[in-house]
Amino acid sequence: MSDRLIRLIRIINLIQSSPGIKSKELAERCETTERTIYRDLEMLSAARVPIMSDGYGKGNRFVGNFSLYPLDWTEDEAVAFGMMPNILDPINHLIPPDFYSAYEKVMATHQKEKSDMQDVLQKMVSIIQMGTPAFQEEQSNFLSPVIQAIMNSKSIKVVYHTQSRDVTTERFLDPYYLIPRDHRFYLIAYCHEKEGIRTFRLSRMLEVKQTEESFKKKDFNVKEYFRHTWSIIQGTDKIHFKVLFRPTIARYIKEEELFVTPKLTERSDGSLLFEVTLNHDREFLQWIMQYGTDAEILEPVYYREKMKQVLKDWLEIYQ
Repeated sequence: MSDRLIRLIRIINLIQSSPGIKSKELAERCETTERTIYRDLEMLSAARVPIMSDGYGKGNRFVGNFSLYPLDWTEDEAVAFGMMPNILDPINHLIPPDFYSAYEKVMATHQKEKSDMQDVLQKMVSIIQMGTPAFQEEQSNFLSPVIQAIMNSKSIKVVYHTQSRDVTTERFLDPYYLIPRDHRFYLIAYCHEKEGIRTFRLSRMLEVKQTEESFKKKDFNVKEYFRHTWSIIQGTDKIHFKVLFRPTIARYIKEEELFVTPKLTERSDGSLLFEVTLNHDREFLQWIMQYGTDAEILEPVYYREKMKQVLKDWLEIYQ
């Protein structure tokens, strides 16, 4: 989701700098598909960003005087620029008076940019509805502060509840990516306590506070991190699954939006052979089970037997 938010902001900047830019060019510049761009434009419209399209393939522009200021500074750049009067103080007599009025205008623009970006962010976050865990009466929404910390490259302090061990700890994190999975958000972050990359479920965060500490991403590739991972749970195995989907369901499987790249082989009878190598089995098996008799595990044989046992256990419950 954080990647999408960054793309949305880039779309706004591209339309501002090139009024009439076509969706095809937006897709090329954002390294995505036109279909995704159209969905993004719909989301921006829902957030009341006044974008007008002249029709399919005819370009996009803003309605009225809407704009975002073009400074696009990082926090470090803003801090460095803000130090200029102190740096120049020893040679103040050599600085033209107009420099300081220009400096004040630039800093005012920066503050206005931060305020406007915050407003846009809040509007976007407000239309992303999150569920509430069944055991909680009310859920705090930390989506906005986490996204801000990612965009500003600022570390965060988090009070986090680990469900598997039923313990609550305070963590100091460098937030890298926000990942949507199964109607939930997960934060991929460098944990200073564990000295490594960890995955945190957003709904298990009890407190989130952005610090003034800046960070730079370590040598980390999110695609490599999730390689062979079906959803969120990661393991160390390399399990090569072969699943046969019946013709009645095959066409729907081909349009599933997955986080791994399976090998798909269409058979003459309309069925679909689905092959994928994963490092953990649980989430994949849960996905397979939703298709009932329309999905058959062919390999590994161990999982065919495991599925038989699961079905026997279910049958015993309902007898």
